[in-house]
Amino acid sequence: MKQETRDQLMKVSTATLCTALFKRGLRNQMIQNVRPLNPNGPNMVGEAFTLRYMPAREDRNGIAVFQNRDHPQRAAVEQCPPGAVMVIDSRKDARAASAGGILVARLMQRGVAGVVTDGGFRDSPDIAKYAMPAYHVQPSAPTNLTLHEAIEINGPIGCGDAPVFPGDVIVGDAEGVLVIPAHLADEIAVEATEMTVFEDFVQEKVMEGRSILGLYPPTEEKSRTDFAEWRKAKGR
Repeated sequence: MKQETRDQLMKVSTATLCTALFKRGLRNQMIQNVRPLNPNGPNMVGEAFTLRYMPAREDRNGIAVFQNRDHPQRAAVEQCPPGAVMVIDSRKDARAASAGGILVARLMQRGVAGVVTDGGFRDSPDIAKYAMPAYHVQPSAPTNLTLHEAIEINGPIGCGDAPVFPGDVIVGDAEGVLVIPAHLADEIAVEATEMTVFEDFVQEKVMEGRSILGLYPPTEEKSRTDFAEWRKAKGR
């Protein structure tokens, strides 16, 4: 991902990005039901690095499997590239943790941009204090081994009903997490940046008491003229 694209995506909302994707016929790119552990933390932008869980089978999933240095969960934490977002397919099942505070801390210390699961994290009060953004459905104390088996690293997954392919661009803000197909990221970032400028203008005018009719969308010439003058005055 270009640094310019990353910088632009850090400054736009998932709501605006959803609209830009909808214009291209993409309707299901928002990861459903995930929330930031720290709503006041920074936004999250990075390319997807994925981990997929499947239903655990008891004879394969005892606590001793963690002694294997190649265990997929442990390996994924050590392989996720700096600047990427680890996206975990936990089958929308938050009854057992996708990861805990120590593994998330390791991701943070390795320079990963964030982590998101459609399940839950254990040690969530600690994770909420980390500088790295983290998103989940709900806290979950039991170890992942009780319900999940980590089975595949960096393949296509579903996370919260959204399709995620390795390298897709993941954007998170206080409302949730969105997936941008990799080949669209640059143009979506430019379009969403422009949309944000216009929406800031509209918000200001609405707060001044102006009607949305003819303004949003700008079907009246006066709205277009006013926006051009506002943009010039604001240097945007």
